[in-house]
Amino acid sequence: MKRVAGFALFCVAIGMVLALILPNMFVEVLCIMLCVLMGYSLFCC
Repeated sequence: MKRVAGFALFCVAIGMVLALILPNMFVEVLCIMLCVLMGYSLFCC
């Protein structure tokens, strides 16, 4: 469980950094959705 929480926090941090760098809102939302899906698959599987 600690591993999943750590990975989720890592994904959130990567998403925040990408949001600072990327100018396009669509790409930011796409990165957020990708992180959510990866976190969900790790948590449920």
